[in-house]
Amino acid sequence: MALPFDSGAAPTDSRAVRILAKTLYRELRAAGLGDKEVVSVASELLSQLSHDVRGRSAPPPAE
Repeated sequence: MALPFDSGAAPTDSRAVRILAKTLYRELRAAGLGDKEVVSVASELLSQLSHDVRGRSAPPPAE
């Protein structure tokens, strides 16, 4: 799947984020995913984000 961003650039403006989301959605639909599968992908993305954010905000382990 080709994305409208080069691999080193992080989409920071809202337009770029919308384009990325639309592209991802269209690719998922083109791949034959239905409503439930698209929602599952979105849920998994949110889960990964939540895990990442929690990992960054957790205090360092005590020595």
